[in-house]
Amino acid sequence: MDHVVYLDAKAGELEKLVAGQKSMVVRGAAGRKLPYGRVNPADRLFFIQNNGDGLVRASAVVSGVINSEKLSEEQSCNLLEVNQTKLCLTSDQTKRWAGKRFLVLIEVENACTLEPFTIDRSEYGNMDDWLPVGDIERVKR
Repeated sequence: MDHVVYLDAKAGELEKLVAGQKSMVVRGAAGRKLPYGRVNPADRLFFIQNNGDGLVRASAVVSGVINSEKLSEEQSCNLLEVNQTKLCLTSDQTKRWAGKRFLVLIEVENACTLEPFTIDRSEYGNMDDWLPVGDIERVKR
């Protein structure tokens, strides 16, 4: 399964992944929201920065996934803290994700830049930051 993932441009997430400084991305919510339970090892992630340009600029392969059970605020903060060396979260990002009841930690490998391309988002009405696209070739423009 291929996924299109929006990364925090202000925090330099894309650059950190490609440089090998960061090897994990996080998503979280009060409930079991995408990508909870929908991402698996060997899936491919295609990265777009959330700066409005809409260009897929890099990809990586999922090497591991942690779908948390329901967490207390303290457990949520601890899970992020334990994985901080892989996540490389800024203080703003930590504030955003800490305390979420459900966290998904996605470990990646082989992050590399791509020749930038856009995708067709017409099938995705919501402005979510995680799109399970099936096969990237199907949405590639």
